[in-house]
Amino acid sequence: MGYFFIKHIHMTAAGLSLALFSLRAWWSVRESPQLQRRWVKILPHLIDTVLLAAGVTLMFMLRAWPTQHPWLAAKLVGLVAYIVIGTLAIKRGKTSSIRAVASLVAIAIFLYIVGAALSHHPWSWWMRF
Repeated sequence: MGYFFIKHIHMTAAGLSLALFSLRAWWSVRESPQLQRRWVKILPHLIDTVLLAAGVTLMFMLRAWPTQHPWLAAKLVGLVAYIVIGTLAIKRGKTSSIRAVASLVAIAIFLYIVGAALSHHPWSWWMRF
């Protein structure tokens, strides 16, 4: 499989991941029973697995290591932060307000990761200012 195909899979999975996260976060804040549906518990993990696998594949294809490319290291640190804050937004936030704020923070982190990927700079979107 070629670079552009894997990159397309990675970007598509990223978009789907953000869309499903946003939906699940909305349901979590609203305390919707939709969060308990089987597909809601399985599909995000499948998409995120594809996203991560495609990202690692791209990293190996390009021989781009986080120790050599600060923007890639920043993406990985952002990913860990996104996962931690995302669990507050979907599961672990005790109140709707906490889940809502955590959701917004997680989305902001996700957008930071996208900016770091597009700019190839750890300052992400702020590099342009």
